[in-house]
Amino acid sequence: MDLERLIAALAPEAVVQRAPVEIRDLAYDARAAAPGTLFFAVPGTTRDGHEFAPQAVAQGAAALVVARPLELPVPQLVVGDVRAAMAVAADELFGRPTEELEVAGVTGTSGKTTTAFVLHSILEAAGRRPGLVGTVETRVGTERRKLERTTPEAIDLQRLFREMLQAGNRSAVIEASSHASELRRLDLVRMRALAFTNLSHEHLDFHGTMDAYYAAKRRLFDSEPRPLAAVSVDDVWGRRLTGELGSVLTFGVAPDARLRAERLELGPDGARFVVDGLPLRTHLRGAFNVENVLAAVALARLLDVEDEAIGAGVESLRGVPGRLEPVDEGQPFSVLVDYAHKPEALANVLRTARELSRGRVLVVFGAGGDRDREKRPLMGRIASELADVVVVTSDNPRSEDPQAIVDEILAGTRPDVQVELDRRAAIESAVDQAREGDVLVIAGKGHEPGQEVAGEIHPFDDRDVAREALRAVRA
Repeated sequence: MDLERLIAALAPEAVVQRAPVEIRDLAYDARAAAPGTLFFAVPGTTRDGHEFAPQAVAQGAAALVVARPLELPVPQLVVGDVRAAMAVAADELFGRPTEELEVAGVTGTSGKTTTAFVLHSILEAAGRRPGLVGTVETRVGTERRKLERTTPEAIDLQRLFREMLQAGNRSAVIEASSHASELRRLDLVRMRALAFTNLSHEHLDFHGTMDAYYAAKRRLFDSEPRPLAAVSVDDVWGRRLTGELGSVLTFGVAPDARLRAERLELGPDGARFVVDGLPLRTHLRGAFNVENVLAAVALARLLDVEDEAIGAGVESLRGVPGRLEPVDEGQPFSVLVDYAHKPEALANVLRTARELSRGRVLVVFGAGGDRDREKRPLMGRIASELADVVVVTSDNPRSEDPQAIVDEILAGTRPDVQVELDRRAAIESAVDQAREGDVLVIAGKGHEPGQEVAGEIHPFDDRDVAREALRAVRA
């Protein structure tokens, strides 16, 4: 693509050293720059992309998008917001893929992944050939990939959408995070429908306040063209959003929700209920997962999916990796691995464990390092209130001292909680303590295959560690 076409799309404040250049690709990481690349010097929280522009040019970058001109011998487009420009350029270079691809998004503190999986299953049943972009995995055609972020950077995201179309996808389900909204990754993603699940204490290390966190979610509903909105009215922030948007499809257990779960039957193997006359059967456990199914059903209705496909899609999904995922080695108690790493999510999981238990509820959990510290004592209090046996351990400490993180959790716990910093030993200890009829919840990491300690990621999967512990007990 000729650079002039991108200049027209970006409308930069200035163009330095303007020259005819052919752009073949885009990059925000200098290591990915190659001949014909347009490099975006994105300012970061710790490093500034302008520092790496010389490396990008040395590797063949044909032009730069910058916030300030640099002493480098290539054309430079000077813009006020490099991130915003990145989204515009990516949409243009990859041929505006979301004008062809029917995109549905899910945003909220909790429930994004499960709702996305349920909707993906519904769209498959409807023959819509969906792709998926999310925390657990991304699906492009028949290929499954792992991504570093819940919502990729704009360049990666628009490239994914184009690859989906080339692989035969005709729709896509995407988890839309607040970080992605704030950092402009979702600009020019034309979502036909978007669901809001809830908003609770999380990511305040990034957003600062709950109002700012809400604003990041809110702006997704103002994109052009404006997406059809499905909003949970079980959440105070959802009610605020409903009032601000006006025309929305509401869902939840609240009496005034448009889509409600009626004649609800919860059991150890899932739930049965009726939504707007449509009988549904889900294998997902817990009342909170009923709300996730409702969110997916609401999106499906907005996408004009037939009820038959909705019912078939909901029932065909057997589970979501790392979300109340059972680990069964024939033991007389239940072991559930879940990604819950925030207060409300942990509460939901422990309440579900109580519903399933014929004995006690045990929990192993920690809190991530270099993340919102205010939630740590809140999680400690919730675990103390909802579990009989609490084992506090390390999660992904990252650059923080694991003991310091645990100490902050303990500020909210009762006196008899157990502490074991070694996560493997903590899981083994909880397995040893579990008795017939108990439910053991291992929370925090879910599907993750590694543990990040002091900047290094070590292989560690809660499911595998629990399985090994269970086998050792039986041996």
